[in-house]
Amino acid sequence: MSITKVQLPSPPRYSRYGLSRDGGIQLAVSALTILLVLAPLLPILYQSVLDRPIYESGAQVTIQNYVRLATEAGFGTVLWNTLIYGLGSTVIAQIVGLAAAILIARTNIPLRGVISSVLLWPLYISSIVLAFGWITMYGPSGLVSLWVQQYTGSAPWNLYSLAGLCLITGVAHVPITFLYCIGSARLLDPDLENAARVSGAAPWQILLKINLPLLMPALVLSATMNFVSAIESLAIPLVIGAPVGLEFLTTFLYSRGLEQSTKDYGLVGAAGLFLLVLVILLLMLQNRLLRFSERFVTLGGKASRARLLDLGRFRWVAFALMAAYLLIGVGPVIIGVTLRAFTTVLSPYVPIASVLTLDNFRYIFSFEAYTRSIWNTLLIATVGGIAGTALVAAIALIAQRSQMPGRKALEFVALFPRAVPGMLVGIGAFYAVALLPFLGPLRNSIAILMIVFIMRFIPSGYGAVTPMLLQIGKDLDRASRTVGADWWTTSTRVIAPLLRPALVSCFAIMFIHMVKEYASAVFLFAPGGEVMGTTMLTFWVQGDVGPVAALALLQIAIITVFVLVARHLLGVKFYG
Repeated sequence: MSITKVQLPSPPRYSRYGLSRDGGIQLAVSALTILLVLAPLLPILYQSVLDRPIYESGAQVTIQNYVRLATEAGFGTVLWNTLIYGLGSTVIAQIVGLAAAILIARTNIPLRGVISSVLLWPLYISSIVLAFGWITMYGPSGLVSLWVQQYTGSAPWNLYSLAGLCLITGVAHVPITFLYCIGSARLLDPDLENAARVSGAAPWQILLKINLPLLMPALVLSATMNFVSAIESLAIPLVIGAPVGLEFLTTFLYSRGLEQSTKDYGLVGAAGLFLLVLVILLLMLQNRLLRFSERFVTLGGKASRARLLDLGRFRWVAFALMAAYLLIGVGPVIIGVTLRAFTTVLSPYVPIASVLTLDNFRYIFSFEAYTRSIWNTLLIATVGGIAGTALVAAIALIAQRSQMPGRKALEFVALFPRAVPGMLVGIGAFYAVALLPFLGPLRNSIAILMIVFIMRFIPSGYGAVTPMLLQIGKDLDRASRTVGADWWTTSTRVIAPLLRPALVSCFAIMFIHMVKEYASAVFLFAPGGEVMGTTMLTFWVQGDVGPVAALALLQIAIITVFVLVARHLLGVKFYG
């Protein structure tokens, strides 16, 4: 009788400090994540209760900064402008984005694929480029405005107004609503539509009375995201609102912390903390509204095929409306930036052929600082994207596939940066570097920008990785553990290879965000540490319109090439 010897799992590896290899790695990743997230936030809280800059000795704790903020002349108007700006832009984004999602996902409108692709263009363009594009075409001296004036005597719009700001930001945020809603619209139970159709309901009644209520979770999520994105936006309020005296929370922080000759860091800290608390309250409200989201579940363990709603002759009306929106709100902005980059002046009164030039590009490439901003951006986006993807993967694997105590708390910390406006991240990092001596080597370097950008976009990367990770069955983990593999070996040799598509998508998303990012860099960049976004802001302040357009077009080209490569060679799906 033979006896079969069973290979028992090898014991876990322990370090000299009593931690297993798994425990050491998990603890290190958790500590790094907490440091990245809290390091920029705690200095803001500390500065808000000091009577002098955080880096000066002899500071006293006080609440006078909050008193001064509450009694600051015009601060009430700042809050009112911010509220109206956030609400107005959100309403525009929700209406257009929801209509587009339903039309493309649930109806037989022509050219749905083309419309959805063009609709997403603003998602790949930074807000400062969008603001410049709108000014180029629809500003007082814009190409379209002057062309309309030729025939009507005056342009029937005023871009430099609160309504103009709401329109520009609303159009910029339409893709967010569209992406949130189109997935939910495709998953609506067709049996409900069929029942309504049998009962004699018209297509528009099905859309309004059945589909729309079931999309409420997606609408709440996208509305919160759009409102938060609006009130934390800097470029559009700065470029459009500041010239006519419209001030918002972000421009208030910008002017008090950067533009004034005497910086009021205490007031900036108090206002920054106020903005942070406001955003956190909004996200808490969102979570409360979605407590009972299971009420909206319509797709369960059954197979049924959705049928597109036939709009009849109105399908062409819907197509015309969508085409008009794209031709007026999306296409001209990119066309305007392109034309202005290759001309000395852009006007319907001057033939374009007579003002064509490459001088704007020559100007950029003739100065080392401007060229360096392009290379810095690419370096930060590439290295930061890779490092950020690795960190996100580790966080997701710990939160979803480990037994570490507090793993759900780690997930909460990793997602917290979505509640932190970009400007506050930059301000907090500026204070941290000034306060902590061991961070001194990071001052005035692109390393601090890379670290801040990674912290800023951890939630975006986590959202790209986690859904696929949850689809991978835990039987693989158990089988790996049975043959003696620990958590680290299982994660790197079994789970990570299966996650490759999600990790590539995570890198793509972080790369695009980092190329576009500017808000968290305005308080941090210095000679040698410029990025494209801050250089464009500098050009704009100096009145160098041509170089702004040229650099904006280069940024669009970089992102366009990257998106095409990511889609066609790497198989990245940005939506759908």
